[in-house]
Amino acid sequence: MSTCSTVSQDLDEPLSGTAPAARTWLLLEQPGPWGAKALTSSHLDPVVGRALENAAKGTGVRVALIRRPGRHADRGTGAERRVYAAHTTPGGVWLRSATVTDPRLLLGLDFAALGRGDRRTFDAVLGGGPHTGAPLALVCTNGKRDRCCALLGRPLAAELAASGVEGVWEVTHLGGHRFSPTMLVLPYGYAYGRITAADVREILHGVREARIEVDGCRGNSAWDRPGQAAELAVRSTAGVDAAEALIVVRTDVVRDGAHGGGAAPGWEVTVAHVDGRHWRVHVAQGAAQPPRPESCGASVLGTPARMEVTAVRELLVTAALAG
Repeated sequence: MSTCSTVSQDLDEPLSGTAPAARTWLLLEQPGPWGAKALTSSHLDPVVGRALENAAKGTGVRVALIRRPGRHADRGTGAERRVYAAHTTPGGVWLRSATVTDPRLLLGLDFAALGRGDRRTFDAVLGGGPHTGAPLALVCTNGKRDRCCALLGRPLAAELAASGVEGVWEVTHLGGHRFSPTMLVLPYGYAYGRITAADVREILHGVREARIEVDGCRGNSAWDRPGQAAELAVRSTAGVDAAEALIVVRTDVVRDGAHGGGAAPGWEVTVAHVDGRHWRVHVAQGAAQPPRPESCGASVLGTPARMEVTAVRELLVTAALAG
């Protein structure tokens, strides 16, 4: 039987505008097995996991568990764990790290401040500081959520680690199982799908030079789905690869069937370059056809929403600022 990722690839489902949305990522190392809802179904105390979930709601922070590639034996509750926090909004990107032995310390964080990009709470509560190592390559491997993540993600993470690629971690959930293997790269927050080990090396080489590879990219997690698609469209159209060059400054809902979109949702997204250039990008929401499994565990076929860029128009700066 075909997997959801095989069907998605055979149908050439587009990747753009499918990244998970989070302005800030909070990552806690948790060895051992993960359940489908890993924060409350792993060897992490489920009371702590549930409290972390609740603390993050509505703040722009996304909490996930990570572990080193390979065997997943739990080293015990007293072991040191790595913790990372990354803010992904261009112009304010940062990546911090800390080491803890008690995950309950994370409950002392000011999640609203983290979501705004204020790193002081991470440093004060956890004794964190700047991450000075390689960029983080987070490969989704949680087979309890979808078997494609285990069948495709775990071998990729293991291959990368065995070949000496630094900064590789397994992560619990990045969404879009049907795009497996999927990966998030920090600090910049761009997600990728259907990647190979060679792709990852090229992506990470670019990140070390503060460049973003567009091929295979699902979008920047700092933006909502229309913003992700619009920003990637500008990168492709204008040849922009600098990591923090573009920012989504405005997203307007298109009403009354503008641009011939009928009753389907649509957006006009304004994207700005740090050099002063602006673009207006029209994004329409379509439905992926024919129906397909959105995950291997889905009981019915679905028609997942897709972000379709129908126009990219560069604006005069004065017109852009006038809205």
